[in-house]
Amino acid sequence: MFIDKAQLIVQAGSGGDGCLSFRREKYIPFGGPNGGNGGAGGDLFLVADQNITTLLDFVKHPHFKAENGTAGSGWDKAGKSGQDLTIRVPCGTVVYREGKMVGDLRKDKEVLLIAHGGRGGRGNASFKTSRNNAPRIAEKGEPGETVTLDLELKLIADVGLIGCPNAGKSTLLSRISAARPKIADYPFTTLSPNLGVAKFKEKSFVVADIPGLIEGAHLGKGLGLEFLRHVERTRMLVHLVDVFGYDGKTPLEHFRSIQKEIRHYSLKLSKKPVLVVMTKMDLTGAEEELKKFKKSLKGKEILGISAVSGAGIQEILSLVIKKLKTIKEPVDEEIPKESAVGRFIFEDEFSIEQEEKSFRVKGKKIERLFAMTNFKQEEAVSRFQNILKKMGVEKALEKHGCQAGDLVHIGTMEFNYSPGTSLNP
Repeated sequence: MFIDKAQLIVQAGSGGDGCLSFRREKYIPFGGPNGGNGGAGGDLFLVADQNITTLLDFVKHPHFKAENGTAGSGWDKAGKSGQDLTIRVPCGTVVYREGKMVGDLRKDKEVLLIAHGGRGGRGNASFKTSRNNAPRIAEKGEPGETVTLDLELKLIADVGLIGCPNAGKSTLLSRISAARPKIADYPFTTLSPNLGVAKFKEKSFVVADIPGLIEGAHLGKGLGLEFLRHVERTRMLVHLVDVFGYDGKTPLEHFRSIQKEIRHYSLKLSKKPVLVVMTKMDLTGAEEELKKFKKSLKGKEILGISAVSGAGIQEILSLVIKKLKTIKEPVDEEIPKESAVGRFIFEDEFSIEQEEKSFRVKGKKIERLFAMTNFKQEEAVSRFQNILKKMGVEKALEKHGCQAGDLVHIGTMEFNYSPGTSLNP
């Protein structure tokens, strides 16, 4: 089953907790702290794999989690880092986060980091100073980053076959490649794109067969809107037209209708080189219809073929190979890259939001500090409060009208505000 859209919910590994431990040996008084640091959590990567052709697996199993780091232990032993997790996706997968493109995996084995593992918490040995020789404090591991990603697959092909339903696209693909798409004498036999590799005189190119387009495809009618994205990366288009028309319309009406739909969908797509091919030329009266069509479209290169008898197939392959030599690789939207010159972005360290009967303190630095503080340790709570005071949280709360006894939220914890003594949990 072909699936070209999927959503992933991924979580990097959390860091291991730091250890609170003291060296205790006979005849060695005041051994001092020897708690080791926790291991870092595993990162999460996406890797392009040319052997995968669909996003189906991610629809069934959208959740992924990297390995957590292990906790530190006594004797200054650091915890083991969590193993990174690699998720394999098809080549041509575009990755979006909150509607913004963050990656485009086109080449085989191309790698994209999508979630950072958490830092391991520091053990009490790391907090030893000349003023505090026996710290009773150890950090918790930092939680791993949790990210929701939208994946969109755009097939990577040299040539895209387009046209109305029942124009003979699947039949042509089966004649020029080893692909075996469903073929029948009724429209919409193709419900998903098919890929095939065509070979001609030691040259080869990849062909994508797109489900038939109808009028209004750019508005979501039929199957066109779902699959037009798969011809965005093709280098050229082959527009197949039934020599006797379809659904009561002439070949010319169908040709102009499809070209109009492509222009409405994407101006960039409408500027791609197009080879027009009349199909089913083995039928009686086909030559006369081809002459009429050529008169209506003077200046365009139009070929006639019969996928059944094979007439004209070699001419098309030869012409496509010739045209591909002169067409450059398509350039898609590029991911914004950071400048080589460092940029300093000054942002507030925290913000305060007033709720109905309380105040909420937000900010990456504060939320990270909260997540890594062990509130069961008196020294850890004291350190947490001192850092908030130095950051100016107390003064900022007073400016927002916070008074003694008011509730203050940081993360999942509530504090009662007490002026002069910072925050009391």
